Amino acid sequence: MKINLRKPKGVRITKSHAVCGGHKVPLLILSPETGAKDAPGVLWIHGGGYIAGMKEMAYMSRAVDLVREFGAVAVSPGYRLAWLHPFPAALDDCYAALLWMNENCVSLGIRPDRLIVGGESAGGGLAAAVCMRARDEKRVRIAFQLPLYPMLDNLDTESSRDNHGRVWNTRKNHIGWRVFLRSDAKKEVTPYASPARQTDYAGLPPCYTFVGDGEPFFAETLAYVENLRKAGVEARCDVYHTDIHAFDMLHPELDVSKRAVKAFQENFAAAMKSVSAPR
Repeated sequence: MKINLRKPKGVRITKSHAVCGGHKVPLLILSPETGAKDAPGVLWIHGGGYIAGMKEMAYMSRAVDLVREFGAVAVSPGYRLAWLHPFPAALDDCYAALLWMNENCVSLGIRPDRLIVGGESAGGGLAAAVCMRARDEKRVRIAFQLPLYPMLDNLDTESSRDNHGRVWNTRKNHIGWRVFLRSDAKKEVTPYASPARQTDYAGLPPCYTFVGDGEPFFAETLAYVENLRKAGVEARCDVYHTDIHAFDMLHPELDVSKRAVKAFQENFAAAMKSVSAPR
């Protein structure tokens, strides 16, 4: 397993913060070394099962691809983790970061109609929840979403019920949800806490994602994409044969990871030719 939190080459790193109530949300900003102008703005949310992780995980994520290959500006929020701050703290922090991006488009060099929300694992779950909240509150419009192998469902699914995959499994999943929700995880909650509880998918942004067929989040990822499609939202999911959660980040040397990265970049390039959020 390769954990690389060194600053990526060819990327400028700056810092700022958003305000969530009386709390400051630290923000890590990744931008092209040559600067950004009319660029896509990507809120990229780190994973960790809602209980671990840090904003610097963006250095080893697909967010770096978007900066290097497409000139995007990526903002990684250091949201509060559930050990000390259960739901809705993480969602509130990430949503505050999105509002901050929307308010600072000019200084960041990003297009206000090209705001994108993405992330991996729990960050993918938070990305989906942020998209739902943005749709409902109508304070900012999101053009595209990239929730990779997202942690969406607090209830057991066909693939998460008895899963012994590498990196993440049923036992860890139960712990993450229990800490995040501060109670028996198998209960009815708002879609902002568990996006799989959503019943109205209309008006959400177009979506691209990928997932391994042997990992816990396989079934809920496919269900999310299918529900978007049923609501008339363009959505696509690539499936790879692996039981390694976050395989593209943790094992970039694998052939399956290289194929996933290539497809991710191709799908993002295609999306940028057509998607924009009406103002």
